[in-house]
Order: sequence, then structure tokens, then C-alpha cells
Amino acid sequence: MGRGYKSPKASDHLYIGPHDLSPVPSDKPSSLAVFLVRSQGRKLRRFFSARVRNLSDVPDLTQEVFLRMLRIPDSEAIRSPEAYLFTVALHVAQQHAIQESAAPPAVEVGELLAQLHAATDADPALQAHAEQCFEELSRALERLSPKVRATFILHRHYGMTLQEISQELGISFPMAKKYLAKALYQVRQHLDATE
Repeated sequence: MGRGYKSPKASDHLYIGPHDLSPVPSDKPSSLAVFLVRSQGRKLRRFFSARVRNLSDVPDLTQEVFLRMLRIPDSEAIRSPEAYLFTVALHVAQQHAIQESAAPPAVEVGELLAQLHAATDADPALQAHAEQCFEELSRALERLSPKVRATFILHRHYGMTLQEISQELGISFPMAKKYLAKALYQVRQHLDATE
């Protein structure tokens, strides 16, 4: 195994996170994972910091890597644990990038309205049209059921992922996906009918 590797004591805890916030006690901690957390944790966080847009995702990605390392059934077969760790980290970073690119960008409604008002100050007809569109959107949202409306607003206004929405609303991921599809369909139908 790698240089400097020592078998941990049974009382050792596995610390995962940027500031060793939460110990994860285990009766039989994976000695490889414990070693890697202690020796490579800081490097791994720097690795992710250079590859993600949102630094608040770094602890979650770091934890995901160590959790994957804990799932390895035969860690003794790994010749270079550090290289393997960063290979897993690269895959986690790639999966995260794919998930982030699939998520639609968040729309800041307040900022959008401020830009709209700034653009329409010069043209009263354009301002009237913008206000009419906003009123139609408000009417379309009022027609939605509370959870469907909440899903739409959390997704489009606050930029939350479906997973985050499902946790926030206490619903399953497939239900959050269904609510969002329903909201998009109904809002689009309402707006098309008013045009």
C-alpha cells in the first residue's frame, strides 16, 4: 500500500468535511479511507475548489468521494491509493458538472423586473405590455395547486434542484419532477391561451 500508511486504532473516527465537522464512528472503519481522509483530505478539497462553480458544493463532493472509497470491498488490492482517490474524485467532479449543466439557470425575478422596468421607462407601451405579461404569469401561477406552484417557484425563482425541492416540500423526487412538469405545462397553456 502507499507510503506512510498505518493501520488505525479501533477507536479512530472517520472525519469528512472541510473542517472535520462530523465524526462518523464505525466499529470497523476502512483503514484505507481513514488514511486517505487524514493524508489527502485538504488536497481533495483544493482539487474540487478548482473545478466547481459553487464552493458550497465542495464538502458534499469530498464526502461523496470518501463514501465511495468506503464501499470498496477489497481495498488491499489498490496499488496506489492516492491515485485511485483522485480518479474517483475526477469521476465525481464530472458527474457533478453534468448534473449542473442539466439544471436550468435560476431566474432572479426581482432582478428581471428591475431590468424590465429600466428598459420600459422610455416606452410606455412596452411598460404596459410588460405589466400585462407579469399579470398573466401571476394569474397562471394562482391557478396551480399549492405544491405545484411551490415547486415551480422554488425551481425557477430560487434555482433549486428537484432533489432539493423534494426535501424542502417533503415529497419524493419523482413527485417533484411530476409537479414541475405539470406547472410548466399549465403555465404554458395559460400563456398561449391569452396570446
